[in-house]
Amino acid sequence: MAWNGFDLSGRTALVTGGSKGLGQSMARGLALAGADIFICSRNGDQLRESLDTILSGTQQRGEFAVADMADRSQVESLARTAIEKMGSIDILINNAGTNQPQDLESIEDEVWDRVMEINLHSVMVLSRALVPSMKARKWGRIIHISSIMGFVSHPARGLYSATKSALLGFTRATALELGSYGITVNCIAPGPFLTELPKSVLNEEQQQRFAENTALGRWGNPDEMIGPTLLLSSDAGSYITGTTIVADGGWLAR
Repeated sequence: MAWNGFDLSGRTALVTGGSKGLGQSMARGLALAGADIFICSRNGDQLRESLDTILSGTQQRGEFAVADMADRSQVESLARTAIEKMGSIDILINNAGTNQPQDLESIEDEVWDRVMEINLHSVMVLSRALVPSMKARKWGRIIHISSIMGFVSHPARGLYSATKSALLGFTRATALELGSYGITVNCIAPGPFLTELPKSVLNEEQQQRFAENTALGRWGNPDEMIGPTLLLSSDAGSYITGTTIVADGGWLAR
């Protein structure tokens, strides 16, 4: 019999920011591997369409909920809704994120607070809410989506880099806490994936420069996040925890 440690049959995954971009691609990969899927974002219309795309051609079950990750009460409600609708959450992908570049002297308190809430605080709140049931089952996978901007940075990216760096430390500490319960905690740090977020903050010249600075000479396709996600979500990656997989086409190597 062939070994398939990537099989996720019987598992259920929650992917935040699952209505588009990397979130949709990762959720699609999990569904193709056999997982049932729960996604969320702020846009209800996009969620329905995205869930249909994610589940297309599979026999998997899927649900969604509208949630603003900047609102802690909505994040807490999201966790309860996901468990109520799906029965349990085995795999948590903390993918939702935002970036509003501002140089140090121009940082606005409301922008700082909102980016921190979405990129970092919501990760803690959702993980805190879902870990007890993972502990009870002695199995769980938590994956935070960081960024190469957690390792390096650019002018006016201090806030974004601060949140993405913080996820690396949060991952290490919680991996140590949860390992004895069969729960792994890891990060994936994407590099240049040309989704809506980088398109909104980079001009064409900057986009071209990012592509040229990768070893592969191109931007990543969102579906190229599926491989690392499946590894860290499945039994194939059961001995990987407390670390970060960089998926950047060799950008950091330069």
